[in-house]
Amino acid sequence: QVQLVESGGGLVQAGGSLRLSCAASGRFFSINAMGWYRQAPGKQRELVAAITSGGSTNYADDVKGRFTISRDNANNTVFLQMNSLRPEDTAVYYCNAGVRRIPFSPFYDYWGQGTQVTVSS
Repeated sequence: QVQLVESGGGLVQAGGSLRLSCAASGRFFSINAMGWYRQAPGKQRELVAAITSGGSTNYADDVKGRFTISRDNANNTVFLQMNSLRPEDTAVYYCNAGVRRIPFSPFYDYWGQGTQVTVSS
């Protein structure tokens, strides 16, 4: 009933920028926190950035000052602006959202399919 669709990934040169988008659709009541995770080959999935429904944000140490997470609550969309990209940013980036299906029910995690980001040196 809930789908998260990412877009905006691609191949860029070191120092370049990309903007990722993730739109939630389906039948649900509300969305709590949303975030971006990434997973590089041979590595564990890690949190990149997260944002609450009220706009509070958290970032991984290695992306602070370079990445910015934002959201458009009216359109159930979260964005990740990535500047000054480095080769070590190369990974599949996944969108995550805590979704409440009906009023007063618990929030459950939903995940997108992922979008590839490749940064060349």
